Amino acid sequence: MQEGLLDRIDKDQLPQHIAIIMDGNGRWAEEKGQDRLYGHFHGVESVRDIVEGSAELGIRYLTLYAFSTENWDRPQPEVDGLMSLLVETIHKEVPILNKNNIRLHVIGDLKMLPEFAHEELKEALAKTAHNTGLNLIMALSYSSRWELVNAVKNIGLDVQAGKIDPAAITQDTLQQYLSTSQFPDPELMIRTSGEYRISNFLLYQLAYAELYFTNTRWPDFRKHNLYEAIIDFQGRERRFGKTGNQIQEETQLA
Repeated sequence: MQEGLLDRIDKDQLPQHIAIIMDGNGRWAEEKGQDRLYGHFHGVESVRDIVEGSAELGIRYLTLYAFSTENWDRPQPEVDGLMSLLVETIHKEVPILNKNNIRLHVIGDLKMLPEFAHEELKEALAKTAHNTGLNLIMALSYSSRWELVNAVKNIGLDVQAGKIDPAAITQDTLQQYLSTSQFPDPELMIRTSGEYRISNFLLYQLAYAELYFTNTRWPDFRKHNLYEAIIDFQGRERRFGKTGNQIQEETQLA
């Protein structure tokens, strides 16, 4: 089935940037009579598979929503376990990232991370900084409202310092102050586990993204699921506020 799906993907029409809300680890574990950390542990296998599949296809940017600012309010044992799993996983995966020419990036309020996790992340970022293939962006201690408030504060400081003329502020100005300023906006957003929400994830950046929702829990999400999402994406007409006829005319002229 996987090979058949792969053959249906148009390699010339791939989304440049895919963002994924990796949802359902806890419910997957509870359905199996296990604690929630069991689900997070198995979710790492899905991360590995989807990162590999994205790199194989030639996707340039992959953003994974790993931990939101709201997740700090979860039971302390789960939070502590997630932080330990994060550090252990990053430590193990850096050699694999380097082998596959994958560069790691992190967005979010990293000051909220425990020191041991922050240090491990900084080391991983430095070790993969030379890679030129897939850009793997981990959203950790991230929320879009935090990001937007932070951007507005920094713009305000630069206005106060005389670096920016308030009358000259545009959408491009705001984009430059976002934590994703060095990446293109996602064209495809995938959410697993049957929830139909954005959950404070890349609210500004997803303005024109195609949204794809699947009932598959994240620990069960594999390459063939990714291929199905991309095939669905390629079957849509992306109009960006224009009419279908305008898009067809522009395509014919290109």
